[in-house]
Amino acid sequence: MKETAPLTMKDIAREFGISVATVSRALKDSPRISKERREAIQAYAREHHFTPNVIAESLRFARVQPQKLIGVILPSFVHYYFASVLEGIEEEASSHGYRILVATSRELYEREVKICQSFYENKVCGIIVSQAKDTVQYEHFQQLMDAGVPLVFYDRICTGVNASRVVVDDYMGAFNAVSYLIQTGCNRIAFYGSNMNLEISKNRFNGYKDALLKHGINYDESLTRICDNRADAEAITPEVLTQDNPPNGFFAINDDTAIGIMYTAKRLGLRVPEDVSVCGFTNGYRAIACDPMLTTVEQRGQEVGKEAAKILIGKVEGSIPEEKAERRIIRTRLVVRGSTR
Repeated sequence: MKETAPLTMKDIAREFGISVATVSRALKDSPRISKERREAIQAYAREHHFTPNVIAESLRFARVQPQKLIGVILPSFVHYYFASVLEGIEEEASSHGYRILVATSRELYEREVKICQSFYENKVCGIIVSQAKDTVQYEHFQQLMDAGVPLVFYDRICTGVNASRVVVDDYMGAFNAVSYLIQTGCNRIAFYGSNMNLEISKNRFNGYKDALLKHGINYDESLTRICDNRADAEAITPEVLTQDNPPNGFFAINDDTAIGIMYTAKRLGLRVPEDVSVCGFTNGYRAIACDPMLTTVEQRGQEVGKEAAKILIGKVEGSIPEEKAERRIIRTRLVVRGSTR
């Protein structure tokens, strides 16, 4: 008679459609797993004569108990928005006795993967992350979650894993900004955005298009550019402004891009905002350090950071169930200054 292979935690995880880490916690009667879920898993294990593999368990959990240390991944240190998010994370974490360990991916997928591995090895209790621009594979994030490390995404969320996230209302921020440009006399509005593999780019672009539609303006693909930094904006904008029937308004995905547009327009002899209106998205210090000061959508980065830290700490301490993916949206507001009519 053929001997049946012993039941493993992976088998139990497959049966319940959950991670191996969740099974392990349930078998150890962790309060982070709901009572009903724990009892169901434990009953299944008993019925199928599950015996823990002590050696495998010791290897899986060779790390010491995670510290009150939160890993934070920023795409870049230089942007005001990410700095303000970090400030919010640190403030909230510190108030609960947690420290933070910070790294930047520099917008590189490979570096992001290495940072995740480093954070795991440094025994962080969870990670708060905004993914790099060129990240299109998500195994490194899923592996962390499978190992029981809570993840919270902010700004650039990862749709490839079922993790908690905190975002600003990108769609409505863009919709309201473009509506304002139209209401103040702009009827040809250019859009400068990031690659459309990022959810924030899709949402802001959709807000832009829907604002045009609501006000009876046809979308013109010739007015759309993939451009999300000042250098590229200064290189691209002369061609946009010298084409037949040029735009009289611009909506940019961030303030740096908007400032690049504005200064290029001025170098070409155009007046801002009399000839061209320009609107950004961030409301950082640079928005009030340019001439004229920039109309922009305020992202409230500190609030994003605080909410992300609250969720992560709730996951670590058990007040938020491990399997629950939190979705929180921070409202934006349009700050009108001199770059628009």
